[in-house]
Amino acid sequence: MSRILGIDPGLHITGWGVVDYDGFYLKHVDHGTIISSSSEVIGSRLSGIFKGLADIIEEYSPNEISIEDVFVNKNPFSSLKLGMARGAAICCAGVLGLKISEYTPNRIKKTVVGSGHATKDQVSTMVQKLLNCGTVKLDAADALAVAICHAHHDAFYAVVK
Repeated sequence: MSRILGIDPGLHITGWGVVDYDGFYLKHVDHGTIISSSSEVIGSRLSGIFKGLADIIEEYSPNEISIEDVFVNKNPFSSLKLGMARGAAICCAGVLGLKISEYTPNRIKKTVVGSGHATKDQVSTMVQKLLNCGTVKLDAADALAVAICHAHHDAFYAVVK
């Protein structure tokens, strides 16, 4: 049995979700969000993401971390903010010695929903059905989707090897 922490990074809201899997079965463990205020200085916001994820890692002891890869927004400033949040999350995992896997938004959506252009609501609905975990807010659902994507791809490559 492996435990995956999925992360949907964001400077304002970073979603996280923890799932257990054994190569065939997924089990929801917990999920939530780390929220920062735009009134805080950037260093405090990034530190909050780092510390929040470190606390989650300490509490749930995941074996692996999966994170959504950067996509390019129309607004380069938004992409930069997303990149900073991802950096804080990746740095936290690296400092704690955890393996990090990255997946594009289209790959995550295609794995979970079957369409690379699925909406956030469609992803949330499928996550709730796959994990039988009740209502999940969108950012946490996205994080659980990242973890599900990793579980499916990791299990596939384990069989192929």
